[in-house]
Formats: sequence, C-alpha cells, structure tokens
Amino acid sequence: MEPQNRRAVAEKLTSPGGQPVRPSVVPFLQLEAATVLSGAGNGAALVILPWLVLERTGNPADAGLLAAATALPLLASSLFSGALVDRVGRRRTSVGSDLCSALSVSAIPIAAATVGLNLPLLVALAVLGAVFDPAGVTAREAMLPAAAARCGWQLQRVNGVHEAVWGVAFLVGPGVGGLLIAAVGAESALWFTAGSFITSAVAIASIRLPNADLRPEANEREPVLRSIRTGLSHVRADRLLRTLLLVVAAVVSVYMPIEAVLLPVEFEAQGAPERLGLLVTAISAGWVAGALLYAWRGHGARRSRLFRASLLATAAGLAALAATDIYPVMLVAGFGLGLGYGPVGPILNLALQTRSPEHLRGRVVGLASSAEYAAGPLGYLAAGLLVSRVGVTPTFVLLAVLVGGVGLVSLVLGPLDELDDLPDEAAEHPITDATLDGGAGPLPFR
Repeated sequence: MEPQNRRAVAEKLTSPGGQPVRPSVVPFLQLEAATVLSGAGNGAALVILPWLVLERTGNPADAGLLAAATALPLLASSLFSGALVDRVGRRRTSVGSDLCSALSVSAIPIAAATVGLNLPLLVALAVLGAVFDPAGVTAREAMLPAAAARCGWQLQRVNGVHEAVWGVAFLVGPGVGGLLIAAVGAESALWFTAGSFITSAVAIASIRLPNADLRPEANEREPVLRSIRTGLSHVRADRLLRTLLLVVAAVVSVYMPIEAVLLPVEFEAQGAPERLGLLVTAISAGWVAGALLYAWRGHGARRSRLFRASLLATAAGLAALAATDIYPVMLVAGFGLGLGYGPVGPILNLALQTRSPEHLRGRVVGLASSAEYAAGPLGYLAAGLLVSRVGVTPTFVLLAVLVGGVGLVSLVLGPLDELDDLPDEAAEHPITDATLDGGAGPLPFR
C-alpha cells in the first residue's frame, strides 16, 4: 500500500478522541465466509434444480422454463432488495435472507418425501427460494467498503478478493452439487444447499462493521416505491453507471442460459453429472484466477482498457467452448472463459461503491443486480426453445457471437473511459468505537 493510502487508513481507524482503533481482518473474513457459503449453496442449486427437471420430464424446454421462472422473481426481488437493505439494515437483511432461503430450499426434498414432487410444485418452490437471494447478496456487497476500511486494505483489492471468493463459491457449489447428484441423488443433494445458507447467516450475525445496521429514522423513511425511484434517478443521472449496467446485463443475460440450460442438457444426455460439475468448476477456477490477478496487479492497468479486453476475452472463451466436444479441451476453454471475465465484477463493484453515497448504496447495488437479471427470462426461454429445435452446438455458437458483439460495441462507448478516473476508495466516515457497534455513528441520513 502506498504511503498516502496508509495515512488515509490511519485517519479512518482513529476515533474523534484520538484513540486508535486497531485494524482487523476478522469482519472481512466473516463477510467473505458468508459470501462463499451462500454462493456455494446457490451454485449447487444451479446444477441440481435443472437436473431434477430433466430427470422428471426429459424436456430441455422445461429446464428453460424453470430457469426463466426463477429469473422473474430474481428481477423483481433484486429491484426491491436495495430499498430493503437501506431501510432495514445490511446485517439484518443478510441474515434474514439466508434463513428464508434455507427454509425454501429444504422444502423441496421434504415435498418429494411426502406429497410428491411434480414440475409445477418444483418450479413454485424454486421461485420461492430465488426471491430471497438478491437481498443477501446486496447487503453483503454494501458492507464491502466498511470492511476494506476496517482491515486497512484498498477497496480495489477488497473487490478483487470478494469476486474471487464468489468464484470459489461457484467453483465449490456446482462441483459438489454434481458429485452429490451422483452419490445421493438430486433431491437429497439440496440439503447441502440449505446447510450452506444457515451457516452463512451465523457468520454474519455477529459481524462488527460501521453502518452494518444503518437505516433511516422512522420519520425519515420513504415509501418503498419512492425509495426505489430515488436509486433509479441516481443511476440514470450517472452515465458511467448507466452504461456499465447495460453492458454487464447484456453479457450476463446471454451467458446465464449456458450454465442453466445448455450444459445441463448436454451432460444429462450423456448421463454424466460429474462432467457438468467439473466443467462449471473449471469456469469458476478461471474466474477466481482472473479476479485475484486483478486484485494483485490491476492497479497498474487502465480500467477502461481492461474492462473492454475482459469482455472480448469472455467472448473468445465461449467461442472456444462452443467449437469443441473434446472434454479436456472444454475444461481448458472453460478456465479461459472464467479468467477473461474475472476483472469485470471488481471493476463494476468499484464504480458502484465510489459513485454512490452511503445511504443509497444498497439501492444502487440492488439496481445493478436488477439490470443483470432483467433480460434473463427471455434468454432462458429462447435458449431452451433453440436447443429443442436446432441442438446445443448451434445455440452455443449464437450466444458466443452475441457476447462478442457486446464486447465490440464496448470499444466505442465513451462513458467507459470514466473508469480510469475512479478513486481507489469510497467516501467513508472515521471508524470509532460507536460505529463498530453497527450503528450509523456520525453519518447523517439526509
């Protein structure tokens, strides 16, 4: 860390009375433990749920229907999640979200063992589980700047590590999910998901970070819809945030059907769930490596160039994956795909954190999630129908071309140049003994 950054951290870790507050990585470790546990549960469900559908119906369009049905509540709940985080508090939202997700996921094997599990019931329970996820993700990401200040790290480094942890979660989750399907069956494998959510809630319950419970006074609370409009107005007025959200949403909405529809269809036909899990693991391993490389060496690169290069590298990885059916080559292509995409998340997070005020951060992060989910349902349905009519490979090629098109368009998007002007830290207030109790501390809400 540069000397001027060390001085800034020292000021943040000093109370107004002059008493130093020792830097600590414990809250950051708690935050990332919850991230990996909750993410691993969702990663396992990403493999297990479409597998359950394909076991029962054998129809790829039904797997697409399940993915689309779960994406719709994700869109709606992610839109409201930011307002919920800013209204209820980050810690409460994260814990409540994980506990509700655990209950909804555990209901699937319980229903299978009692009343029986058909497609409508499975879709309904999967939808219920999807409703709670965005709020927890938004709450944890909103706590990252405080965790960075608490442990004395630059925000860019923290974002790189955080995205790497997400990669680890989706490295462990789908891989374990595929192995558990082979070992105990898809229904029983969902107990792993429920346990992951519960453990994540425990990790966050005792975290001590500034503004962990930040929320407005009762007389300052806006109605929910007006609160969402406030966040939308902030994003709409910022051309960098607006452009970033559109670009990332386009890439994610095209990519998501690959893991949720195309790959499960291909490997279910082969009767090889372990191959599905291992390939998704390879993609996640590349993601981890790319995010960690950014955290380690990203400070020396122009963010605008790196962001654009990452989009083109992602398209190249998808094209390589679509061009081969040789499994070892697919693993290498999958790793390259994840490696290319690795810096995108940390760069997006830095923009969200440094271009949003503290009291709006939950809403801005939640809107970013909403943008990513917005085109998901159409993508899932289209992918399922295309696979049914033309097969996996032509659909794969088309999606790779679409991602490549987004990457090429990004080369001429002027607002992305503003990535180079982002500061390395979000504006935070000094960390005092009072703020470590999780309250709002000296921060005025208006």
